[in-house]
Amino acid sequence: MAGKQRYYAVWQGRQPGVYRDWETCKAQVQGVAGAQYKSFGSLAEAEAALKMPYSSVVKTGTSNGRNGANGQSGCLIVDDNGMTVVKPGTENAPVLDALAVDAACSGNPGVMEYQGIYIPTRTRVFHYRSEKGTNNIGEFLAIVHGLSYLKRHHLNQIIYSDSVNAIGWVRQKVCKSKLPEDATTAELWDYVHRAESWLRTNSYTTEIRKWDTERWGEIPADFGRK
Repeated sequence: MAGKQRYYAVWQGRQPGVYRDWETCKAQVQGVAGAQYKSFGSLAEAEAALKMPYSSVVKTGTSNGRNGANGQSGCLIVDDNGMTVVKPGTENAPVLDALAVDAACSGNPGVMEYQGIYIPTRTRVFHYRSEKGTNNIGEFLAIVHGLSYLKRHHLNQIIYSDSVNAIGWVRQKVCKSKLPEDATTAELWDYVHRAESWLRTNSYTTEIRKWDTERWGEIPADFGRK
């Protein structure tokens, strides 16, 4: 059975407007720092919402469904200044002055990418893409990239990841993926081995924490492909 039709309002993206399918909307917002978008059950709702300030729409919860990188997610909302804040009354909330990392893979293996997002502003601080990889490799590399980024910029922030496997691999300083090393993955594996070498030769004080998806909603670095 086909899913219910959704409509997507884009306040901030490559071309603001209302879009009738997720793939078209994604083309407008993916990779755009601070993208603002939200899905609705009807065209009228989406058009009406687009006439209002984005922050007022996500705070009132006028619709359920897919939300943008600055949208409402679990215990996090956006205030009138466009900053991510914790919903009033939320207990055991995540630290906001932190870096969230996540990966996505189209197929297994398949096209893989990961990104690091600064939670308060939902600003993308790094991004990587490989034509062939796995989600676990992406999650591992994202954490190591985050560690390197924070150390290089002398930042004392937490890193959040929603991958138990990747956190374990980082602590063991080795990527335990079974992805074959061949001509199609040579560039990626070279990147992985450099990440492992960085872990073995660098010290860091950054705390790596597991993102509590069940309590907090999707991690802010999520690519929204579920």
